[in-house]
Amino acid sequence: MTHALTASTLCVLLSSLPLCATAAGDPASGQSKAATCEACHGKTGESVDPNYPNLAGQHESYLIKALSDYRAGRRTNAVMASFAANLSNQDIEDLAAWYASQDGLKDLSIK
Repeated sequence: MTHALTASTLCVLLSSLPLCATAAGDPASGQSKAATCEACHGKTGESVDPNYPNLAGQHESYLIKALSDYRAGRRTNAVMASFAANLSNQDIEDLAAWYASQDGLKDLSIK
């Protein structure tokens, strides 16, 4: 019985580890780093043109993954690749934190 309880407790603790992970991004730093992004994605991440995606309110983990993939060449777009090429991991985390902190993704209905 003791082994079963210990194993169950261990499983619960290990499965909750992803919930404890937090990004180290700073939204205020991200805002100051986002000046270049504003031309296409708008001042707060609400795109100025339907050809560019809205970043406001997007999931932070998604933005980190997308920017990291552009930087590494796993995701291709000539414009984004050139912008992401010089971003540090901290820059990416800060930008993701900034855009994730903005209002957005409120209406997810398909029209």
